[in-house]
Amino acid sequence: MLCQRPSAEKLLTSFTRTSPIVRTPPRHLLLLLFIFSFSVNLTRMVLLSANRGRTVSAWLVDTVIYERLSPDSRFTKETLSHMDEFARIGLRTLCIAFRRLDRSFYEQWAAKYYKASIAITDRSELLDETYEMIEQDLDLVGATAIEDKLQDEVPQTIANMLAAGISVWVLTGDKQETAINIGLSCRLINPEQTQLIINGTNLDVIRDQLFECSSQLKNEIAVGREVALIVTGKALESLLTVQCQKEFFEIAHKSSSVICCRVSPWQKAEVVRLAKAFTKHITLAIGDGANDVGMIQAADIGVGIFGVEGRQAACSSDYAIAQFRFLNKLLLVHGAWSFNRITKVILYSFYKNICLYVIQFWFGIVSGFSGQIIFDRWTMALYNVAFSAAPPFALGLFERNMSSRNCLRLPVLYKETQRSSTFDKVTFLMWILNGIFHSIILFWIPLLAFQSDIVYSSGKTANILVVGNTIYTCVVITVCLKAGLEHTAWTIFSHLAIWGTIGLWFAFLTAYSHVYPTIPVGPDMVGMDTACFSSPVFWLLLILVPVVALTRDFVWKIIRRTYSLTMREQVMLCEQIGVEPEPFLQMFQPRSYDNGFQEVRGLRLFRRQNFVSPASNASLLSHRGDHGYAFSQVEHGRFTQTDIVRAYHSTEAKPMGN
Repeated sequence: MLCQRPSAEKLLTSFTRTSPIVRTPPRHLLLLLFIFSFSVNLTRMVLLSANRGRTVSAWLVDTVIYERLSPDSRFTKETLSHMDEFARIGLRTLCIAFRRLDRSFYEQWAAKYYKASIAITDRSELLDETYEMIEQDLDLVGATAIEDKLQDEVPQTIANMLAAGISVWVLTGDKQETAINIGLSCRLINPEQTQLIINGTNLDVIRDQLFECSSQLKNEIAVGREVALIVTGKALESLLTVQCQKEFFEIAHKSSSVICCRVSPWQKAEVVRLAKAFTKHITLAIGDGANDVGMIQAADIGVGIFGVEGRQAACSSDYAIAQFRFLNKLLLVHGAWSFNRITKVILYSFYKNICLYVIQFWFGIVSGFSGQIIFDRWTMALYNVAFSAAPPFALGLFERNMSSRNCLRLPVLYKETQRSSTFDKVTFLMWILNGIFHSIILFWIPLLAFQSDIVYSSGKTANILVVGNTIYTCVVITVCLKAGLEHTAWTIFSHLAIWGTIGLWFAFLTAYSHVYPTIPVGPDMVGMDTACFSSPVFWLLLILVPVVALTRDFVWKIIRRTYSLTMREQVMLCEQIGVEPEPFLQMFQPRSYDNGFQEVRGLRLFRRQNFVSPASNASLLSHRGDHGYAFSQVEHGRFTQTDIVRAYHSTEAKPMGN
């Protein structure tokens, strides 16, 4: 109570400063007898405790206890209404119930529980029976509502994934209202979107809802509207059966976003497995808890997040990241780069082997398939090991078709990666035919050049190995320069791989021509370096043959980049000339996630002497896409996280964060 100063002076009292009074509540010691933690089968947490008077109490935590409450339990409707309101603004809710146990009942129950816990057969069923003995006639104590804050840049990451043409499905254990609010908060769905909800409890109702959703989905797609599908865990049990699988995944595949709420770990893994079977697409699952392990392992690509729930998800995944926002760079940058590198390495590996080994087939035609080979055996064996190994490594490790900055700014370019336009049947066939075409040039032009006997100053003529090593040298130079044509990001390693491989072959040819008889290898190669290097035809062919072979490739690239550029190639051209790709940046403008500091303050739920009831703001929250406590602490706005935390009403000073 505040008093005016004159009144205080009459009472001979003066106020010098305020001093808050801290009251310490009395402590109650409880002995924990049993704790039954939350699990897949036991979807609630049970604690058995005893006080000094040895009174045994049972405490249950979760929303499933509503069906186990006593008929005389009070405030059930009010509490359920409050939880729905909390869920609509993005909070995770739990119920707490209580039951006082007689000492004799507890002793009987403990003996039965001990026998069930050591049973060899039917242990789970026996334990469930003991749980049911306690979980009856409960008195409702109340409910809790906590914030499950979104990580940094989650809305922006999901927006980029949707712009990249990636279908995003959310499989969560939250209730329906909470899941929808989180979907709104992270921009997975928007208020203008049509929401198709399947929440039936029996198969007949679920089938009717499937039929209604299918009809409504066709109408919405016909007018160009996006649709979000929301499915509850109870309905998902029937949807995953054989009777409904096909219809459900047809609707889910055509929906722009899917949210499955109240799902178990088994259901998460089953949804991923069936999505792979019905949609025929590559699936990626990401999670941060032990409940997500099955889902992560069922997907084609599993991504685990190191979170507060442990490292089970990260240890069971193919990739482990620290935060959800790193998925942005993992997919749009490293995913696109990796696809480009792998496709080039695969195609180039087929090409370079065709260039050399098909030549032996052409030589078989000339020699009447006598079994004679045109190359030295050791040089043939070292082709893939030494003389054509470095260029694929350079392509696979250092090739980048676009900078990481533009990959993140233009996620729409990821759609070209999904279409696999650079790695389809036509592209593969073109590479094979190109390798055969090059092998023809690499064999027949040198063979025709050596058709007439070449007399050296020593009086000797060129034998079959001179022709073979000349062709082999042309092959090495051609395949290395072909790798150079496929490079879009030249680095020091690219130069070392291409020019270093060519130099390595000349060094090997020189050394290999002088090892015999010191080393009993390659007696037919003695003096081969002198025979090749002293021939003008040899040096002429080293220039002529690669140029003739690669002219078609070079001209084709010029024509494509002049008249048929893809969007990615246009952005690459802008990077090469140092120009910002402004026309393409306007095609994808990410939504603004900065809603202002005052708006964030207005979304606080609990304030001293002022509780903002969600019911009073239901109409306001129903049509806003950014409502919900899960969205109230968005990062990278006009105010830092530290400013937002310090703005909360509190008597304690907040330490400055880094």
